[in-house]
Amino acid sequence: MASEFPSPFRGGKDPLAAQLEKFVEKLDLLRPEKNGPAYLGKSGALSYAYPDVKNVTVPQEMGDLDAVLDDVVKLFEGAPNWGHPLTMCNVIPQSNTAAIIASMLSQVFSANILEGEYAWNVHRAELETAGMLGNMFDWNPVNTGAIYTYGGGGCWTYGLKYGLTRVLTDSRNKGIRTDAKVICSQQAHYVQQNATDWLGLGMDNIVHVRTDVATNQMDLGHLEELLRDFAAQGVPVATVVCTMGTTDASAFDPIGKVREVMDRHPNPEGFGKAVLYADAVVGWSWIYFKDYDFDTNPLQFSDRILPVLKANGQAMRELSYADAVGIDFHKVGWAPYVSSCFLYQNATEFESIHRRGADAYLQARTPYNPMYYTLEVSRTASGSLAGWATLKYFGKEGMQAVLGGILESKYYLYDVLSAHPDMVCVNPDDSGLITLFRVYPKDVDAKVQYGRELNDPAMRSDLIKHNRLTEAVGNKLFEWFRAGKQIDGKHTPYMSFSTGFRDACYNRDGTDAEAVVYALKSFPMNVFITPETMKWALRCVEEARDEVLNA
Repeated sequence: MASEFPSPFRGGKDPLAAQLEKFVEKLDLLRPEKNGPAYLGKSGALSYAYPDVKNVTVPQEMGDLDAVLDDVVKLFEGAPNWGHPLTMCNVIPQSNTAAIIASMLSQVFSANILEGEYAWNVHRAELETAGMLGNMFDWNPVNTGAIYTYGGGGCWTYGLKYGLTRVLTDSRNKGIRTDAKVICSQQAHYVQQNATDWLGLGMDNIVHVRTDVATNQMDLGHLEELLRDFAAQGVPVATVVCTMGTTDASAFDPIGKVREVMDRHPNPEGFGKAVLYADAVVGWSWIYFKDYDFDTNPLQFSDRILPVLKANGQAMRELSYADAVGIDFHKVGWAPYVSSCFLYQNATEFESIHRRGADAYLQARTPYNPMYYTLEVSRTASGSLAGWATLKYFGKEGMQAVLGGILESKYYLYDVLSAHPDMVCVNPDDSGLITLFRVYPKDVDAKVQYGRELNDPAMRSDLIKHNRLTEAVGNKLFEWFRAGKQIDGKHTPYMSFSTGFRDACYNRDGTDAEAVVYALKSFPMNVFITPETMKWALRCVEEARDEVLNA
């Protein structure tokens, strides 16, 4: 069996290195030739039937290594090709080279970052991430803490747990015995339900703040009303969550003003101070433009996007007001899954109020031992190395170049959309990388029709009818993508759609589940997307619309 493991010593042929080289090359062969489809391999079809696929047993005898790894490669048949120019479905990027290699290297010697003895110097990746990002957020870097965790949901859960521990000081020992509230906007990510459910607080304790119909930002007046009422009733608030980049609309809550409102209406006597958590897993990287020289514009961005970059950088500057921030390097950081980082401003407080006792078989051999306060115990170093390598490799200018370049493509698409009378952009004021738009029948003035559907309750039925059209077009495009369909000899794009990125203006309270806006989604997330790709995507949207209406 010793031959089936990497040797601990140098010398001779290294089977691990040889196999890695061989099978990375085999995986590369799944990539299409230029102008091929946006999936890997020769077929986009699903190769298993559910649940019958689970009717399988473990083999009695050892298998052949090459045969097993060949089977692994086959599993990637039909997987999305995130770097393909036609891929623009969601906030899922192609990973950068440094992060891929750093993440892979973490598996060779299995650095476990639960504590110092098993991580040793690998812990520098997590610690230096805290310092680098703390500096960018204008926090004291030495007292900034970072925990790489299992995803944006893990960050949200940490943010909520921070609030529960600080506000309900007996909850760690006695459990949650008070209905503390979690306040977030109507646009907050659905992981709010996961966090409140799994932590035992209960989803009924989520309180939604209305959002502005134009910006999707949190309504500060409504927030103040809620905080005032809760204080008067003696009801504590555990955590207020500002969404700094919503998934579809890329909206940023005004976190600096939220902090002011929270300070005016503290929790009732006997409860700790509510935590202000910034869910910035989508929007965090705009912080790179906080100090960009917009006067000399060294990276030569167009005049069209300079004010957008400046506004985004200024919005992220307000992350300094947060107690904690959720960051996903595997989203707008171009790193592999999973590389989520929960960043907190006051490491002394966070780590002390969550500290647990020691274990008999683990000894503190280094000054940094997060096993005493993290949700997870065993933690792979793959995420911390991927995030850290990205910060070190890209630097500020590298990240600025990627973000700005993709934003240029987004606004090119917006201009092309404006020339299509049967299409309308429904998030023209959003400053993220995403374009949301609707397509209407050829004889309909899309801008006029959409304006009526959005604002006039008498047009609710038309809104719903054209929502169904949007959904049908989105499903048709996905069907074509998976089937490898070609139009005029070219493959169709991999796009997506939203089934309610915002409410109609006459549905401010969100009680009418059908009075919402569906939209097709172009979310370019790789550096290979070109203006020609954007124009081609709209051509395919019109073809899909025509086929749906003629069916």
